[in-house]
Amino acid sequence: MRTTTPAATVPAVPVPGARRRWAVLAICALSMFLVGLDTTIVNVGLPAIGDGLGTSTRHLEWIVDAYTIVLASLLTTSGALADRFGRRRVFQLGLGVFGVASLACALAPSAGVLIAARAAQGVGASMLGPVALAIVVNAMPDARERARAIGVWASVFGLSMAAGPVTGGALLAVLDWRALFWINIPVTVAALVLSALFVPESRAPRHRSLDLPGQALLMLVVGLAVAILIEGPHRGWTAPLTVTGYGTVTAAAVAFVAVERRRREPLMDLSLFRAPAFGAAVLGATAVFTALNLTLLLNTYYLQHARGLSALLAGCATLPMALAATVCAPVAGAMVGRHGPCRPLLIAAASLTAGALALVGLSDSTPLALLLGAYLVIGVGVGFANAPLTNTAVSGLPRERAGVAGAITSTARQVGAAVGVAVAGGLVAGQDPARLAQASHPGWLTAAACGAALFLVARTARPAA
Repeated sequence: MRTTTPAATVPAVPVPGARRRWAVLAICALSMFLVGLDTTIVNVGLPAIGDGLGTSTRHLEWIVDAYTIVLASLLTTSGALADRFGRRRVFQLGLGVFGVASLACALAPSAGVLIAARAAQGVGASMLGPVALAIVVNAMPDARERARAIGVWASVFGLSMAAGPVTGGALLAVLDWRALFWINIPVTVAALVLSALFVPESRAPRHRSLDLPGQALLMLVVGLAVAILIEGPHRGWTAPLTVTGYGTVTAAAVAFVAVERRRREPLMDLSLFRAPAFGAAVLGATAVFTALNLTLLLNTYYLQHARGLSALLAGCATLPMALAATVCAPVAGAMVGRHGPCRPLLIAAASLTAGALALVGLSDSTPLALLLGAYLVIGVGVGFANAPLTNTAVSGLPRERAGVAGAITSTARQVGAAVGVAVAGGLVAGQDPARLAQASHPGWLTAAACGAALFLVARTARPAA
């Protein structure tokens, strides 16, 4: 029998003072830096991991996507658990799981163990993303201050995603691939200590029941869909096993919708997607992170294999993207607070599309200046996209459902990240270095299409109240 706790029995959480509110934001941003960094830091180290463990490109894709699949699948449940049992409590549990799993990754003796440890990292990371956003939203009651805070939060997250290859390249220049995971441990310990000192406990005023059937079906849909994208190029798109996968994904998706419609408290309230702005924000988040992760993985293979650059130089090539994303995200947050999400979304759409189209004709002789310029423009697009998309999604739900709101958009981001890695890996897997540049052309067209999708998202955006 499902039980609920009346709102009156939940103690009111006092609003922290201004300094403490921004300290809370800094601590939550630190955790989000970990989540984003671990999504992309491994990309630049894939060649080194492959050499060290003697594994194939297909297994390397799974090392990246085991993390993002689990992360995407569990975000909504983790957000609901945080709303119910306490956001700080779940946040700290996530940090602990993430730290232990990072240790297991650093010590992994084989590709199989590393893939399993990466999946465990995803479990811990799922307790950080939506929970961190919910903590920030509840600590910032003023709408304009909240919009600025989300801009800073998105800036840090965008920085971590784009800076992952730079950090990974620097570590690989002096250490081996295991350093990509050792680096997480001191950051995790620092975040645990600071969260205990500064982050207030908060929870939703009403407990929600867990939707275990919906959770299982969501994990099946996301995991199997990405598995098809990874395995399809190797096994064949019309192979019996692949075709069976198509049918299974379709059946699981239909079952998920049917289960969610019948439940009083579903994992995902599908009726929210009837609102054009909310559905568009989720679509936009998926598109942006598909383009970003596709760009990062294509960069790794192109520069290291086709151009013969070191991991450090390949990582440094993404610096323009990282800097642009970092600088533009708080600007976008301020624009959302003053004018609403439409303007920054249009800038993001134009930048992502233009940057990707500039690389459609990539070749082994493409000037590095053109490559770096394209990455800079793509970074502008990523920076201007995150804040308006996040703000639109969070504003679409009541504040007490902030954990669920953050979970849905975070799920969309990680699904996009997994799809981007799978698509890029499918294009370059098994390719001769001399053909890598040409093989990447469909990937850049895909990234451009993701940017163009933001034009449609901007049409649904509402001006600031």
